[in-house]
Amino acid sequence: MSLYRPLTLVAAIAVLGGCATIPQPLQGNYASVSTTGAQDGGAGGTQVRWGGEIIKTEPGPQETCFYVLSRPLDSQARPTSGNAGENAGRFVACHTGFYDPEVFTRGRELTVTGTLHGTVSRKVGDYDYAYPRVEANVVYLWPKRQRYDAYPPGYYDPFWGPGFGPYWGGPWGYGGYWGGPRVIVVRPPPPPPPKR
Repeated sequence: MSLYRPLTLVAAIAVLGGCATIPQPLQGNYASVSTTGAQDGGAGGTQVRWGGEIIKTEPGPQETCFYVLSRPLDSQARPTSGNAGENAGRFVACHTGFYDPEVFTRGRELTVTGTLHGTVSRKVGDYDYAYPRVEANVVYLWPKRQRYDAYPPGYYDPFWGPGFGPYWGGPWGYGGYWGGPRVIVVRPPPPPPPKR
């Protein structure tokens, strides 16, 4: 047996181990019922894993209900970013206990698992909307997505800026600074001697 086979196997395991995984509380097998498919109320008792962006969080005396704009879930069971404008309707998920609306704020990403339990009718504008209701057993609030800009806001001239420009001190900088500007100190002339 050649040495390449075990090395290939180890490399394949390392690559698969580095793939995105679903967080432990959200793991499991769930029905592929959509929110729009559950609006007619025929999927009661079905176990689902749904997610999206929070529209509103309403704490009650015994439970907190999350009104969510549904989004498709990615390979980690995280709602896909809403930039593409795709959504899959709305749903409401309720869980016992108090969840602070200042933490579970509008626009935060949420994934829930639980059992479908009919619908709740609420107004969206002047329209009566039937929200499929999930009796949630897991409410998973995702950390805010980090936004990475290639460049901070502003205009960039590739030949002007830190390390460049009229005071650039060469590729190693001036005075120990890496590409930093030169510092020029101008001292005023000494005062004239007093007259006698």
